[in-house]
Amino acid sequence: MNAIWGVCLVLAAGSAPIFENPNAVFIATQRFTLAWTHSIEKQRWEEDYAVLPPTEPGAAPRLLALAARIKGSGAGMEPPADARLQGGWYHYRPSHWPQTPLRLTRSEFTADFDFCPEGACQPLHHWLASDGAVTLLAPCAAPATARFKRAR
Repeated sequence: MNAIWGVCLVLAAGSAPIFENPNAVFIATQRFTLAWTHSIEKQRWEEDYAVLPPTEPGAAPRLLALAARIKGSGAGMEPPADARLQGGWYHYRPSHWPQTPLRLTRSEFTADFDFCPEGACQPLHHWLASDGAVTLLAPCAAPATARFKRAR
């Protein structure tokens, strides 16, 4: 049987590892965009990712950062030197593999992240409610214990 690849979301406050956590939410997707608005500068950020299957048996899937965009610039959010300005957005390709799981700080005082599997955007709370702290996002195979959600 072939594994179904995607991402697992879980609140960091949980004690079980993300892949064994019974409260994990699995979203079947091979590509997604993670977007947010900077809390101080009010500028939009967007990052595109691909979920890559393991390269060998027993290995974990990986995230590949494909592209990123920043709508404008401001203090503490300068675009990289190789970014190019197009239509008011600084476009660039991240130069390193992302550390996983991604640690997404969510607060009741700021807008939630937008999670866009296969281009269908929803606030992250559509997939997993926030506890006002950190949510972990990691590439994974559909775990038996996760709540399964499909991207529309």
